[in-house]
Amino acid sequence: GPEGAGKSHLVRLWQTANGAETRTARALALQPALPPPGGHLAVEDMDHLPTEAQAPLFHIHNHLAATGGSLLMTARTPPIRWPITLPDLASRLQATAVIRIEDPDDRLLHAILAKLFADRQITPPPALLDWLARRIERSFAAARRIVTALDTAALETGRPASIALARTLLDKTGPEAE
Repeated sequence: GPEGAGKSHLVRLWQTANGAETRTARALALQPALPPPGGHLAVEDMDHLPTEAQAPLFHIHNHLAATGGSLLMTARTPPIRWPITLPDLASRLQATAVIRIEDPDDRLLHAILAKLFADRQITPPPALLDWLARRIERSFAAARRIVTALDTAALETGRPASIALARTLLDKTGPEAE
């Protein structure tokens, strides 16, 4: 899924529910130890898997498959686009189930904006959420950027988060670069 879509959050939930270990794809080259038999491992940022981590991942994948464990991997791109040069690993990864997190629709974008404001203890007027959802890029990252920018501008100017303040920010940066 895209940046800011909640992949790491979902990994933490899965990790807690399964007693799993989490590693980054880059760390596999430095930390090639196998998880316990039947264990659970999450590997984040698979689209940045270094060549030297491919053999350790191949052995981890086979070990977990043979012992009843599970492997959860996250990335911004699907496995077909990962830089895998080890043919046996590539074939195993192509056979994995893929769940894609799409960019948010209008309703979800509205809810994300509300949650991001709430995380900052800001209660924006409902009209602001509607106004932003119609004008910003439809992405998790854009929602995070505009809420951060509005919070910062509100603190700097002493003005509340509002359509007027949001309009000023978007006029300065454009709708894609909040």
